[in-house]
Amino acid sequence: MSTPGHITSRDNPLLVKLRKLAQDPAGYRKYGLLWLEGDHLARALRARGGRAQHALVAEGAWAREPSLHDLAQWAERVSLLPDAIFKTLSTLESPAPIGFVVDVPPSQPLLPLAPTVVLDRLQDAGNVGSILRSAAALGVQQVIALKGTAALWSPKVLRAGMGAHFGLRLIEGLEPSGLSALEVPWVATSSHAPSALPDADLPWPCAWVLGHEGRGVDPALMARCAVTVRIPQPGGEESLNVAAAAAVCLYESARRRAVP
Repeated sequence: MSTPGHITSRDNPLLVKLRKLAQDPAGYRKYGLLWLEGDHLARALRARGGRAQHALVAEGAWAREPSLHDLAQWAERVSLLPDAIFKTLSTLESPAPIGFVVDVPPSQPLLPLAPTVVLDRLQDAGNVGSILRSAAALGVQQVIALKGTAALWSPKVLRAGMGAHFGLRLIEGLEPSGLSALEVPWVATSSHAPSALPDADLPWPCAWVLGHEGRGVDPALMARCAVTVRIPQPGGEESLNVAAAAAVCLYESARRRAVP
């Protein structure tokens, strides 16, 4: 095990950069870096064969939690920080004692035939992260975030995704015209659709199109969908949260494929 280094100044250039990353949802685009706070995201990345540039660990935790040593040493470099300085890197009420600096994954080309989720101008980071988590769990390979959608690699989306990012092909900032490269059928939900989800003939692979929390899927995109379905709501609510609707639809697609 190599000997960790020490960072003792709160004005260290790396720490200044990490604080900016924590405050700016799109800061990763400027710096080309991600700040993975806590051990869960790092373990998810490591399980997928990813690498970390730098592990930062609070000195107190390093002394009392030997289990952190192995995970920290997975990074190319390890530095210990005084506990008070480490806390300045976090926006959480209960900061984790370890974090990792990671390169932003390179952009990837769209796969025309991959099972896909399309995010049409979703604004809420929690919704976006939750959808990524459902997509990764239920057999989706690719998520396309159209221009106007919350930044996929922002700290809040990363936390809500719980590691799902590292199991998906992520494409962001695409113009709607770029979706013409998709060769799978498009599917969307609509409260006015004649077919209910349990009875609809769902294609696979397909691209589930999920729309803005308030305005829904853009009408021009909806018109290009081969299938539209409604989610039965016997309780009588007007609509489901988009992340909940995504989970229901993706599960139904997965359930159909599991039936012999």
